Amino acid sequence: DNLPALHDRITTVLANAAPRYRESYEVILVDDGSTDNSFAVCAALHAADPRVRVIRFRRNFGKTAALHAGFRFSEGRRVVTIDADMQEDPADMFKLLELIDADHDLVSAWRKHRQDPLSKTLPSRLFNFVVSRVTGVPLHDFNCGFKAYRREVIEELDLYGEQHRFIPVLAHQRGFRVGEVAVAHQRRRFGRSK
Repeated sequence: DNLPALHDRITTVLANAAPRYRESYEVILVDDGSTDNSFAVCAALHAADPRVRVIRFRRNFGKTAALHAGFRFSEGRRVVTIDADMQEDPADMFKLLELIDADHDLVSAWRKHRQDPLSKTLPSRLFNFVVSRVTGVPLHDFNCGFKAYRREVIEELDLYGEQHRFIPVLAHQRGFRVGEVAVAHQRRRFGRSK
């Protein structure tokens, strides 16, 4: 249910963006073995919009595999990732891209006022605190899927397992400049967190 709304929001935001953003972009949807009607919706979006490309996994391989496939399939100099749950606004991508265009290589969104239940936010806060303290990477929200990357970062990372949670750490260890920007976070309208 989120996919048409997400596509509509992305295309609307980019249609009203600065020329450097709206002139050349692609939307890559990764169907990670969905058991609902997601692939049919993705296929319909692809048929209606030539900028949409779809990757379909035969089964669920996890978020790291989905990101890895999207990265390898992408062609842009900058790549923005966002979950399809519509909890982050694609318009906030420009906040991330401003830092990329300035002097960062990877910028992660920080869901400062997260709209999820305590059962999700409390373990996440503990995880973020520990990872930041142990690695020296000063981020508040490692798990947020809304990120912007320079192409060099995604070409150097060889992701597997559950490494998606540690992408900023892996990038930082390779000497890339990692930053963070606070973004708005909304309650989930459709579906449930897996």
